[in-house]
Amino acid sequence: MSEGCRYLLTLWLAATLILFDGFSPVLAQGSAEPSATELIEALLTRRQSVGGPFVLIDHTGRSRTDADFRGKLVVIYFGYTHCPDVCPTELQAISLALDALGTAAALVQPLFITVDPERDTPSVLADYVSSFHARLVALTGPASAIRSMALAYKVFFAKSATVGLDGYAIDHTGFIYLVGKDGAYIDFLPPGLAPERILEALRLHLDRQNGP
Repeated sequence: MSEGCRYLLTLWLAATLILFDGFSPVLAQGSAEPSATELIEALLTRRQSVGGPFVLIDHTGRSRTDADFRGKLVVIYFGYTHCPDVCPTELQAISLALDALGTAAALVQPLFITVDPERDTPSVLADYVSSFHARLVALTGPASAIRSMALAYKVFFAKSATVGLDGYAIDHTGFIYLVGKDGAYIDFLPPGLAPERILEALRLHLDRQNGP
């Protein structure tokens, strides 16, 4: 990896930590789980495998596995319905990119994985996803299953010490993950991309997967 690439990765890491309040080290104390920094570095450097199988429950109450989405370019975003601004902004950007794809959007499967299964029941998720693209599927499940999937994708999340009028908040990383039609992890997109940039990435990987 070139020094220029390392510098850009450092900037990405710093920006992500700032975006989610720096992930106070207090959250990691007394825990055997990796810290936010460790997870992000593992994702950026690809020193560990990313992704894997899962069994969760969708917003209709139906059990879903990763195998259900074979044959599609899968776009995964981890968040939660009580997220005040970042999550809806990212989901809206994904939705706009899918709209711009037109009929090719049928080849893409967007997934929203909650990191707040305590509050995000299937019925709550069903109401939430109705505000975004019609193809969006939301997934929840037991806390252990959510934690396992998050760790597989190098996603950090933890309840914030701050409690507002809407209850507790959750600090979490905000990468968008791309998974191929064979179920293998392809790449990630950094937080805050404009819909046009997400569209470019989707077109690129659709061309690669469905080309001659």
